[in-house]
Amino acid sequence: MQELAERAGISGRTLRHYHQIGLLEPDRVGSNGYRYYGADAVSRLQRILLLRETGMPLADIAGVLDATTTPAAETEALTGHLEHLAQERAALDRRIKAVEHTLSMRRQGREPRMDVMLEGFNDRYEEEVVERWGRDAFDASNQWWHGKSVQQQKEWKARADALLARWREILQDGHEMDSAKAQEHAAVHVEWFKEIPGTPTHAGDTAKSVDMIRGLADQYETNPDFHVAFGTQEAARFAASALRLRVRRLEPSSADDLRG
Repeated sequence: MQELAERAGISGRTLRHYHQIGLLEPDRVGSNGYRYYGADAVSRLQRILLLRETGMPLADIAGVLDATTTPAAETEALTGHLEHLAQERAALDRRIKAVEHTLSMRRQGREPRMDVMLEGFNDRYEEEVVERWGRDAFDASNQWWHGKSVQQQKEWKARADALLARWREILQDGHEMDSAKAQEHAAVHVEWFKEIPGTPTHAGDTAKSVDMIRGLADQYETNPDFHVAFGTQEAARFAASALRLRVRRLEPSSADDLRG
């Protein structure tokens, strides 16, 4: 065992671990406790080390090596592992961009702006979204957003900014939250939520849609980041009140209204 470990560039402890978990069996164990490895075991160790270099978990390596003597299982496993690594790289790229944004804003003496458009539906809020609406909801909305090109993201954000700015205009024009203008825009706002896959509004789930909109209305009203996004604290609170009224009016027959 010691000779094999030295030639393979690994430790004897690693070989013992592989034996203990059933990944690499020695040909025989002597009466003195020494482990002896023949040509087949050395060949298997070579494949283990090659697959380990890809970052594949040992449990998956065992599955590949034990499934079949053909290369098909190994190819399939490597393909799946490659896809997993690509997803990890994409997630890392998104985190890098987030840190770069935060760093840039800090250097300018400004607070990093919350991603208003996808509040509750991006990487930073993954745990909350999964807890409230499930893993499928987070994955759908997250993949939808990150599947957009930079230009498409900019266009969508521009529409979102216009949506929020309209609330300020309606307030400045002297309309009340229960006015036709305010409630028409509240309906537009609800339709906007429906564009995001994974949201209860997109799925037409009435009860969860009402819960989501009320939760976001609370955020609009209390979170300073949203006050900035709406232009003023008053506009954010006005929008929150109008949206609450909108969903309250929809509740008796909201199944049709929220599905559109």
